Parts: sequence; structure tokens; C-alpha cells
Amino acid sequence: MVVERPKYFSDMQDATEFLKSLDQTRRLSTREGWCRAHIEAIQVAIDQYAEAALGNREFFLNKPDSIGPRRSRSDIP
Repeated sequence: MVVERPKYFSDMQDATEFLKSLDQTRRLSTREGWCRAHIEAIQVAIDQYAEAALGNREFFLNKPDSIGPRRSRSDIP
């Protein structure tokens, strides 16, 4: 079974202007003082778009930390 690593915004070298604006909107929305329900609705909509279009709902969130490269079964002593 081959598991493909999910894509993240931080991994993209040349993101489109649309993806850059979605990332900026998601990050700045919490700093504008809007109603909390409106902020959550905007963030959920952006996350749902990322899941539908890019296959990873957490595309704009921080990539999980890793302690090293992935190892295959043959590399394990």
C-alpha cells in the first residue's frame, strides 16, 4: 500500500495568486475583530475548498513536524 503524503501550502514553490490570497485571508481573519461566527464560517469555507480542490483539508495549516525522513521496512534493523 503506497500512501501519498498530503500537500501543504508551505511546500509549494510557486503558488497561484488565488491560493496566496486564501492563505492570507485565513491567517488575517482572526486579527480583524469580526464576529466569531463569521470568522469560523470563512475558515470552514476555505478548508472545504482546500479539501475538494487539493485533497487536504489542512492545506493552509502548518505542516506536521517530522523527526526525520520516512523509512521503509527494509531500512529498519
